[in-house]
This record gives sequence, structure tokens and C-alpha cells, in this order.
Amino acid sequence: MLWKKMSLSLLVFILIAGFAVSAGAEYPHKTVILITHSSPGGGSDLFLRNAVKFLGPQMGINFVVKNVRGGSGAKAMAKLVASPPDGTYFYASTPTFLMTPLVGKTKYTYRDLESMVNVFLDPMVAYTRTDSPFKTLAEAVAYAKKNPGKGKWGGANPTSLERQILEGLKYVSGIEKVAVVSFEGGGDLMLSVLGGTLDFGIGEPGEIGSQIDAGKLRMIATFTEKRLSVFPDVPTAREQGLDIVKTKFRGLTGPKGLPQNVVKAWETAIPQLLANPKYKAQYEKDALVPAFMDQKTFAPYIAERSADIETYLKSMGVIK
Repeated sequence: MLWKKMSLSLLVFILIAGFAVSAGAEYPHKTVILITHSSPGGGSDLFLRNAVKFLGPQMGINFVVKNVRGGSGAKAMAKLVASPPDGTYFYASTPTFLMTPLVGKTKYTYRDLESMVNVFLDPMVAYTRTDSPFKTLAEAVAYAKKNPGKGKWGGANPTSLERQILEGLKYVSGIEKVAVVSFEGGGDLMLSVLGGTLDFGIGEPGEIGSQIDAGKLRMIATFTEKRLSVFPDVPTAREQGLDIVKTKFRGLTGPKGLPQNVVKAWETAIPQLLANPKYKAQYEKDALVPAFMDQKTFAPYIAERSADIETYLKSMGVIK
């Protein structure tokens, strides 16, 4: 009888101890590198830097954001492929990492990486400087059509969603000749718009929010199905007769072969991050739409988006 009581006590102790270890399990690394192809101040750069302010204390990790620029994301992808698949390196994935291989025929594609989790859907907008003569996107597009070669439009790198939108604007409006200028990130693009060298730029609300608040920039269109609740006075491109709707996903991708405990840690951390009231107030101001997807959902989503982008680029004549 005493033996049975001792055995039962031992079993309870083991179960409690095991639960404690599981519940208190720490991430396997104290430092994690988050890579982005974006320049400082660009959308992905801001996404990472804002998120880690809250993720660091939450996960007990020292996050380092590293800007690996060049090749429209190709260098960042190559860096990730060469990194150990142990949870120390991740890449801020957007449609750029799907389009770059399609347009540039790069060495690596999304198939050489491991899609892990999605965090947001990010609305795209057109914006110009406040004293621009163009009050709407339709006016800027009409000017470019009437004056071949004189229109000046800006977007991120040649394989970005921003560039896809610009090509779409040319297509739906029948414009054959317009100057389309590419930048490695939204921060550099914004400076050119502020300097008056571009008629308008394509970007995300988070990139330009401070300049909007300062009265130096003005949104002239959104590329969403409906107007953004944060900016109800800004008409959609579709309302202006330009039938283009595009939204950017923002997720995290790792090297092939990520351990399941690492994936599970991130699948647990992201919903907690999105529920953080202080972080929520920040991302709602930037019009970011929380869209968490675990790996089981995100991986096929990436494959579907890649196929859709390839079809779209072929229809635009960008690729054969």
C-alpha cells in the first residue's frame, strides 16, 4: 500500500515537472536575425522594427533586424538559403520574394525556403506631395496619357507589388510611355516624392504616416476593395475608373528544414503579439490588417499567390 502511494506521488511529481518544463520552455536561441530586402524606412523594415519592440520582451529574444539590399530581394533570399535552419534566421516575406524569381530568373525561389507564418495584409496606396498639382490618381494618370514620356511614377524594386501596380495602371489606362522609377525601399521612394521628382509613388500607409501627419504628403488613392476606415476620405483606384485591387502579405519565412518546436513557438507568439493592445493601436493606425496564418495554411497560400502573380505578369506582357 505504501509502495502504491509512493508510486502515485512519484507519477504526479513527474507529470507536474513535465508540465512545468513544457509550459516554461524557452525559445532555443537568445538572439534571432530578421532579414529584409527593404531599405531603412521601407515597409518591411518598419514592420520588423515595430514588431520586435513587443516580440522581444514577449519571447525573451534579442532581435536584430538586418537590411540585405540588392537584386530586388535576391541577395536576401540567398542569405537565408545559406543560413542554418535552426530558428536563428528569418526573412520578412512579401510578394517581392515571389516576383523576383519570376522576373529575374534568380538562383533561388520560394521553393528553396520554408514559409512559416503570415502576420498581416498590408493595403497599398498612391501618394504625392501636398502641393502637387494632382489632386487624384486619375488626374496624374490622365496627364501621363496626354503627355507621353512626361509622367513620372515611383515604386519599389522592379519585382515588387508596387511595380506590379504601376504596370497595371499603364495597362488599364492604355499608356505606352511613362517614366517608371524603381527604388530598393519605400523610404528612398518617399524622399523622391517629397522632393518633387515624381508625380506620385506607390507604398503603404505605415511608410508615409509621419509625413501625412506632418502635412507634407497626401494620399490620392488606395488599391483596396473598399475605402480604408482609417482614411475614409481617400477614394479607391477603382472608384477613379482604374480597376486595380492589390494587397501585400507580410509574413516570416525561414531556411528549409525548420524544427517543429521553432515553428510552434512562432505560431504561438504571433497571435499573442497581434492581441497586444499597445501593438494593436500602432498597427491599426498604419492600416495593417491582422491576418495570422499558421504554417499549414501559409505554405499553400504562398504557392497559390506565386501562381496568380505569374499569370498576372504574363497578362501584362512583363514575362512570357
